Amino acid sequence: MGDGDNGQMRPIDELARDLPGDVLVTDQDVMDGYRRDRADLVGAGMPIAVARPTRTSQVSQILRWASACRVLVVPRGAGTGLSGGANAIDGCVIVSLERMDAVCEINAADQLAVVEAGVINADLERAAREHGMFYPPDPGSFDISTIGGNIATNAGGMRCVKYGVTRDSVLGLEVVLVDGRILRTGARSIKNVAGLDLTSLFIGSEGTLGVITAATVRLRPAPAAHPAVFVASFSELPAAGDAVALIAASGAAPSMLELMDNQTINAIEDYRRMDLDRSAAALLIGQADGPDALAHAEAMAARCEQAGADYVACTQDPGEADGLIAARRLAGHAVLATGPTLVEDVCVPRSKLAQMLRQIEQIADDAGIRVATVGHAGDGNLHPVLLLQGTDQAARDRALAVAQAICRAAVAHGGTVTGEHGIGMLKREWLPAQLDRTAIDVHNRIKAALDPGNLLNPGRGW
Repeated sequence: MGDGDNGQMRPIDELARDLPGDVLVTDQDVMDGYRRDRADLVGAGMPIAVARPTRTSQVSQILRWASACRVLVVPRGAGTGLSGGANAIDGCVIVSLERMDAVCEINAADQLAVVEAGVINADLERAAREHGMFYPPDPGSFDISTIGGNIATNAGGMRCVKYGVTRDSVLGLEVVLVDGRILRTGARSIKNVAGLDLTSLFIGSEGTLGVITAATVRLRPAPAAHPAVFVASFSELPAAGDAVALIAASGAAPSMLELMDNQTINAIEDYRRMDLDRSAAALLIGQADGPDALAHAEAMAARCEQAGADYVACTQDPGEADGLIAARRLAGHAVLATGPTLVEDVCVPRSKLAQMLRQIEQIADDAGIRVATVGHAGDGNLHPVLLLQGTDQAARDRALAVAQAICRAAVAHGGTVTGEHGIGMLKREWLPAQLDRTAIDVHNRIKAALDPGNLLNPGRGW
């Protein structure tokens, strides 16, 4: 990078001069790998640079510079998002936290860990297991997504039916504000009501209020015995929703309760043979952990039979149980491998799950678009994946219309337009179906207070 035509140093050159030589990247080929997340239908701009800091002080330095020069900043984790929330904006600097990947502390006595934002979810899980603990949040991308990105979108996952979403496992944060100041929120204690809950404010904020650089998170003791797993097969998709409602009404506490429809089952089998029943309209895969896990799994399987399941099986054999869970974890990879997709993310009350599944089928049939539905059924959280024939403008418009109809149906059932993926760029226009003017005004006031220049990930979230 050299001087400008007038002999004066450009602002980006000033930042490069003040940072270690390997932090700032302006090579076009390298930057292309940071321009977008996994949302196929969301556009991406061209950054002027990608910053890959290795410590919080460098993030602070970058944001002080961005504020002084009024340059837009797009924070980024691993780019596994599905709503365009980390896509580049023309002229921005992307701040990737990938190199801030230290597990700073595992404290089994206090059941917590301190990690930098770039730590991979699965790496934290492995580190915790060495101390007899585990980290509950496990989004579908757990083997490649970062803790910082999980926090920025309040990610969920398969275990959240019992253990909650990411917010429920975060005790405190380190956040760099737009002016470069470093904010530390929360405490290491279980209880803490000192001041406003600033930790929760930043969780799910999608990089619009500050850049999360580290977190103190809750851990839980690993179950002494291997979990028990059941699988139930249904000849009609809505019947699986009825089974979920019966399980919820019974007071059962599954540690996982996952749904896959026929399109998803076949996508998995095409991707990798897992010996799933290709003819099933739906499969429910549930898990119970803790004492009497097998008895709890069998009780939930009995509810599935009550709802009309044509096949049920339970196992506590580690190989069989892990194989069923592995099949479910493949769903996202398998469906995305089919070609262009639009991955939806809606959530409804569990009592409305069967109705929502019927509506998704009807909306898809009316539009002539194939939809593969997979989801965290125990939460009422569904991911209808639209399988697209192309990404030309007509195909995009049709897909977006279907996605919007699905979101409106979820809100009509008392649910939400996003359960765990966030709003990003994809769903901004659909958010007013759920949030009224007063709620959006409050969001805007908070944004203006923390980022008066609208430099942090503008146009995302709301």
